[in-house]
Amino acid sequence: MLKNYLKIALRSLQRHKAYSFINIAGLAIGMASGILILLWVQHELSYDRWHEHAGQIYRLTSSAGDFDAAVSPPGATGGFQSEIPVIKNTVRLDGPRTALFEAGEHKFEETRIFYADSTFLDIFSFPLVKGDVRTALRRPDGILITEEMAKKYFGKEDPIGKVLRKSNNSNVVVTGVLANIPANSHLQFDFILPTSAEAGWLSHNLWDNFSFYDYVQLDDHFDATPAALAVLNHQLDEIYKKHETNLKLKWRLQPLTDIHLRSHLQADLAGNGNILYVNIFFVVAIFIMIVACINFMNLATARSARRAREVGLRKVVGAVRRQLIGQFLGESILISFFALVVALLLVWMTLPLFNTLAGKQLSIHLWDGRLLLSLLGIAVVTGLISGSYPALFLSGFQPVKVLKGNLRTPGGNRLFRDGLVVMQFMVSIVLLVGTVVIFNQLQYIKSRNLGYEKEHLLYMEMRGAMWDKRQTLRDELARNPLTSHFTVISEIPANLTSGTVNIDWPGKDPKFQIVFPSMDVSEDFFDVFHMRLLSGRAFSPLFKADSNNYILNEKAVRIMGMTPAGAVGQQISFQQRKGTVIGVVQDFNFKPIQQAIEPLVIQLNKWGGTVVVRAKPGATEATISALGKISRELNPAYPFSFSFLDQELANQYKGEQQMGSIFNLFAVLAIFISCLGLYGLSAYMAEQRTKEIGVRKVLGASLFNILRLLSTDFTRLILIAAVIAIPLSWWAVDSWLQSFAYHIRVSWVIFALAPLAALLIAWVTVSYESIKAGVVNPAKSLRAE
Repeated sequence: MLKNYLKIALRSLQRHKAYSFINIAGLAIGMASGILILLWVQHELSYDRWHEHAGQIYRLTSSAGDFDAAVSPPGATGGFQSEIPVIKNTVRLDGPRTALFEAGEHKFEETRIFYADSTFLDIFSFPLVKGDVRTALRRPDGILITEEMAKKYFGKEDPIGKVLRKSNNSNVVVTGVLANIPANSHLQFDFILPTSAEAGWLSHNLWDNFSFYDYVQLDDHFDATPAALAVLNHQLDEIYKKHETNLKLKWRLQPLTDIHLRSHLQADLAGNGNILYVNIFFVVAIFIMIVACINFMNLATARSARRAREVGLRKVVGAVRRQLIGQFLGESILISFFALVVALLLVWMTLPLFNTLAGKQLSIHLWDGRLLLSLLGIAVVTGLISGSYPALFLSGFQPVKVLKGNLRTPGGNRLFRDGLVVMQFMVSIVLLVGTVVIFNQLQYIKSRNLGYEKEHLLYMEMRGAMWDKRQTLRDELARNPLTSHFTVISEIPANLTSGTVNIDWPGKDPKFQIVFPSMDVSEDFFDVFHMRLLSGRAFSPLFKADSNNYILNEKAVRIMGMTPAGAVGQQISFQQRKGTVIGVVQDFNFKPIQQAIEPLVIQLNKWGGTVVVRAKPGATEATISALGKISRELNPAYPFSFSFLDQELANQYKGEQQMGSIFNLFAVLAIFISCLGLYGLSAYMAEQRTKEIGVRKVLGASLFNILRLLSTDFTRLILIAAVIAIPLSWWAVDSWLQSFAYHIRVSWVIFALAPLAALLIAWVTVSYESIKAGVVNPAKSLRAE
């Protein structure tokens, strides 16, 4: 029997090639899209779960009012562990840092360097392929390197015991080689140095220097329920109050496995994802699979008359409904397996492109048992879902009526098909709206006025000998016309991480606490960045007292209850240093656009940091050459490196750009799958109404009348889909936009154009078969009458 069913299914596929192609192509594209998205989702959800003690590891985070930070002071881990027995182990990380490493002829500037306590390898499960786990981080002059770095500096030689020259002023000895860091780790590094190497610095400001990433490992028997963690967080708060009375903080233990997707903290490590995007794409994958299944259901039920006599004959010779359901479900599962094979081929072909779009290195291993079972499960479920209604519908035909030719398709069947078409285009309209809104928001991010002109600004970090030649550096920059328009700042205004609550102003409520970030800038900062001062003046070398003066932004002035004009001349105290406010600058973004502008204190830079040069239009290459020459003359031991500020700002929104690209791709695929099914349905409907069209043409109907006849039903269904999709899409895009402090206002035009676009696409899809049916000679279509 099974062999017979299989033979009939294969013959049916071969006989109706167009129908088979549309079904297999629709399901294959849907499956391929779903597999790609689920690979990405699986990768995002896998971050840090591979650590042996992942369930017991937490990161210490703190909140001061609305300022939530991922960093902690160096004394927190020891202080908390000594008073809370459930804390089994702790580790502190400081970084990422930048340093120059040299081994023989190999010299490189590295940016992925961390300092860590000796317990680092006890808590985290980063494999040590060479060296002793127990002693690897106990030497103050030791260093751990990854396999990639070992090959980079030492080739095929054994790196253990080899010496690396660090920043031209010290030597470190390789005590261990780590396996290359997995991509699904929120900690990304190439070098680990022991914190004992900076023991002198760590002995100061144990409770008020928030610059470390602190992790704790809880006891294996600790039941980490929300209530138990809340109690533990309260204990942290109470212990902190014993050591620091001025700063009011709330502490929270953040699970290690939540860091990548659920960490929207300030001063956090770069590269985190977003659980919102994971949920969005998971829903998109389900939608695409549903759309593909709907295609199959629509075509199968629409073509029911062609299988009716077969069903009647089978029932006459003794087939029961259960057997017929099994046959039709088997056929749909067979089609689903064919589609799976095509889908895997599509995934194999498109995975490199998808990796480029997503910025990942995803791969698919077909011989992985769990993956193979999952794919087979997807094929079976898809076949069952897509074939369930057609199987129930076809198996319900009454043989007497069918064999007499009195088959009448029940109204419920038509209603069900219409409902499926409505669902398809509802999904398509929601995706169209999402595509437009995401594109507009990304364009807004690129073009938004940040409060300064970001174009033509290039910057260079001060390294090595530059620190001892700061005045010479300034003199050389000023002497060259290409670099004379420069400023020296503490850090670029892209993602400031500094901040303090240690600030006072006239009339401040002693109980009021808010974090004030700060920047140190040289006199030409506002001119170089083309910023606008609302009142007062900028720093000037003509005023020696400016080293103790301050400039505030608008936000800071508002918080202090002042006006820009009234703030000038006021005395404030910032980090225990009193000074005068000499100016107020217009608000500008110094953190990612997801965060609202915060109050800012600007001080005169007396030490160094980052050199920012505004290049003249058309002279960018010459400016880079001039800056490189100055760098090599003053700091020959370090390679010259620079960046553009606008590129650095663009990198902050790399995740959003990638999300937008992926969303656009799958939105197009979902619409294509919908159109594929609509084309097949319209072709069949045109075929069913061939004689009706012939009669209408004999009675004088024009081609336009025929087009309108065949398009009216689909137009009505798409309009119904639009009514459902518009409020749903508004809710979806509004929820996404709320993650940005500054975002576009979504115009009603988008919600009007998206359904019109879907309608136009549907008309184009249906028109081919409609025109084809409309131009047939009526004598040919009616010759059997």
